[in-house]
Formats: sequence, structure tokens, C-alpha cells
Amino acid sequence: MTKPLLHFAHANSYPAGTYRRFFGLLAQDFNVQALDMHAHNPAYPVETGWSALVDEYIEALESRYEQPVILLGHSLGGMLSLMVAKARPELVRCVVLLDSPVVAGWRALVLRLLRNSKLGERYFSPARFSVRRRNVWPDAEAAYRHFAAKQMFAAWAPEVLRDYIASGLAPHPDGMQLRFTREIETDVYRSLPHHIGALVTGRYPVPIGFIGGSESAECRQAGLGPTRKLVGRFFRQIPGGHLFPMESPELAAHEVREMIAALLAPKR
Repeated sequence: MTKPLLHFAHANSYPAGTYRRFFGLLAQDFNVQALDMHAHNPAYPVETGWSALVDEYIEALESRYEQPVILLGHSLGGMLSLMVAKARPELVRCVVLLDSPVVAGWRALVLRLLRNSKLGERYFSPARFSVRRRNVWPDAEAAYRHFAAKQMFAAWAPEVLRDYIASGLAPHPDGMQLRFTREIETDVYRSLPHHIGALVTGRYPVPIGFIGGSESAECRQAGLGPTRKLVGRFFRQIPGGHLFPMESPELAAHEVREMIAALLAPKR
């Protein structure tokens, strides 16, 4: 029996290879595909609102598949999946957002006003961290030790950090460097879409669900009211933070299977 096609879009700064363990679990039930890295194709530059990144995603779906597919996206990838499905619903069976809350209402207005201001970057945007992120190490093991010492990465499941190192580094004259550049990571944060609330007003054209981390700072900052309104009963929160697919890949994969089954269940 042919497995359903599932196309995954990754979070900002984490190449698809970071999710190897998560993909392996999903592969029991789905044919899992992904772009290796979003935002790094010069033909689709990072611009305010991510319109070119949406075009890149659509081109990938059109060139790879001859039938509609399931879209699964984490953070950045979830927002891109949301926009792709709205623009080209005939390419999509359903969308599952992984800790990709909808920013709407006054929060979207604040985002628009503060997005590129010094005040906004200093207090609200992750760009304040990414712009200064260390990006070169003498070797891969030094990079691994650097990240392993940080509290955020200590919460990841065993071997997931190794997968990030294996997929996320490239040779550099001084050793190894991040493939997903800190400059592009920062550009992505600085160009966050503020129009998502308007985009999802009214009836969404394909089934859509949300799975978030119960301790996600990103969800607290964005608020979950607009997301709950968009997805209705297809809303779940599980233990973990914004990066719960890295922290608990088994639980994340289980919840994704359950959510997709619910979204695609025949209507009675």
C-alpha cells in the first residue's frame, strides 16, 4: 500500500536533517519529504512577509508531486505552509502547524510597528540573539560541545543534537560553520509576516490543525486566541517548548499521526 505523501517545512535556522529522528518515526505511516533548507535560494530571497519563500515552497510542491499532499510545518515552516495552502489549496490535503501560532489583532499591529525598530529587536525579536550567534568552530565536535552546554539544547532527545551538527555544518577556512547563516536567520525574523490574521479570516480552504508546546514562549508571546479560532477542535498542546519535535520526537510523531487522521477523517 502506498503511504500518504507528507511534505515538511522546518523551523528557522534548523535544516531538515535536524529532524531525522522525527522523520524516521513518521515514515512508519507517511512518505516524508522536505526541502533541505528554506530561505537560502538566491532566486527566492527573504523579503518582508516572506512572499518569495512562499513561491519557493509552491514551486517545490509543483515539481515534486502529482497529487495533493499533507503539509506539516514547524514554526517558520508552519507559517509558510499556512500561506501556501491559502494561495494554492489544490496542492494540499491538510495542514498541521507545529508551534506556529497565528499572530493577529493588536499583536500583529505591534509586530508591524516594531518589526525593524531598535526597540522591537531589543525586547521582542529573536533577531537580537541570532545577529550575534557564534557561527564558526574549529571542528564539528567543538560545535557540538558549544551547543550541548546550552540549556535549550540540553532538553533535546539523545542524538537529535548530533543530527543538527551533522546536517547543519559546512567546511570553513577556520574549521566548520553553520550552513543556515545567522544573517539569513536574522533576516527571517526581521521580515515576519504581519498579515496572517487577515489571511485566515473566513473559512480556510483546507483542513488545518495545531500542535503546540505547553511551555512555548513563542505561543505565550503570540497569544493562542486567533489560532484556536482558526483550527477549532483541531487544537492540541503537549509537554515541551517551542522546539518540542526535537525534545520529544516520539510524542510529537504520535500527535501528528493522530492530528492528520482527525483532519482527514470522512465527515459524517
